[in-house]
Amino acid sequence: MKQDYYELLGVSKNATQAEIKKGYRKMAIKYHPDKNPDDKSAEEHFKKAAEAYEVLSDENKKARYDQYGHAAFENGGGGAGGFGGGGMNMDDIFSQFGDIFGGAFGGGGGGFGGFGGGSRGRAMVKGSNLRIRVKLTLEEIANGVEKKVKVKRKVSAEGATYKTCTTCNGNGQVMRVTNTILGRMQSASTCPTCQGAGEILDKKPKNADAQGLVQKEETVSIKIPPGVTDGVQLKVNGKGNSAPGNNSIDGDLIVVIEEVNHETLKREGTNLHFDLYVNFSEAVLGIDKNIDTVSGKVKIKIEPGTQSGKILRLRGKGLPSIDHYGNGDLLVHVNVWTPQSLSKEQKKFFENMKSDSNFAPNPSKFDKSFFEKVKDMFS
Repeated sequence: MKQDYYELLGVSKNATQAEIKKGYRKMAIKYHPDKNPDDKSAEEHFKKAAEAYEVLSDENKKARYDQYGHAAFENGGGGAGGFGGGGMNMDDIFSQFGDIFGGAFGGGGGGFGGFGGGSRGRAMVKGSNLRIRVKLTLEEIANGVEKKVKVKRKVSAEGATYKTCTTCNGNGQVMRVTNTILGRMQSASTCPTCQGAGEILDKKPKNADAQGLVQKEETVSIKIPPGVTDGVQLKVNGKGNSAPGNNSIDGDLIVVIEEVNHETLKREGTNLHFDLYVNFSEAVLGIDKNIDTVSGKVKIKIEPGTQSGKILRLRGKGLPSIDHYGNGDLLVHVNVWTPQSLSKEQKKFFENMKSDSNFAPNPSKFDKSFFEKVKDMFS
């Protein structure tokens, strides 16, 4: 009869995931093969603890186990991985659960010391990223644009060849054995000679650097979607520097967007703001005005008696959302320009108007309060 999984890990049935993880770690360290060499009993305990943890660390499997017990995973029930029954070998266990030890038993490469990832191969080496800034106008941001830029990047030199690193024998890692209170422990670290690539330069062309790379200028096409904002970063895969060796991939090109200020439009998220100045006569009599938008000029009507500070909303005339949630609006702020010098006739006219009731301010009749205007802007 199979032992209860909770008992195996020494935890209660209402244990938290943190307690379950702690219990498994304790049992796995106790029965770890590195600490118990050639002990078949310890190896079986080790496998059983891994089997219990596989089920109890998965909320779905745990719920099925709590309801049906071991029967939940019998007869092809998609269950516990078969650790105790030989369905997975020790390397499989290390590969699946090795990170729970935080590197306490090393990083692989033979034997049972591979608790950082089993007998994995050498890591794929990636070249360094490059970073550039691209300036965009509001019009380009509104419509999206394809930019062609020149980039100087390091690539493998023609004729450069590589051979297996003699320090790590192509593994990309070097192993170290240390004595601890738990016994002899094996750990792995990146090879200092090849930096994890598993290869070193064999034949160096005349114009190449110590890694077999040369600098090359290349034209890169960058597709920039509509609605990007200042400072946003886009990535072009594989257009950064190359890494040396055959077991490598190129780095990426990081494109930082820099927004160019517009002459008349100010940006606020997806909304745009435009300051429109009209003279006193235009505000009194009304007038049609052409204003700037990111798609060209449009004509708007200023109604007779328009007050300074009035905000006109042109829906959908702002910028698109980068998340495809539609366009913002263009908010036109009407400012009535007051003349600062007058002729004698003009002064006389306005002197006569001082006492005219039609020129007396009456904001409650003709205009909304500032707070009402703000409320209208977001309605």
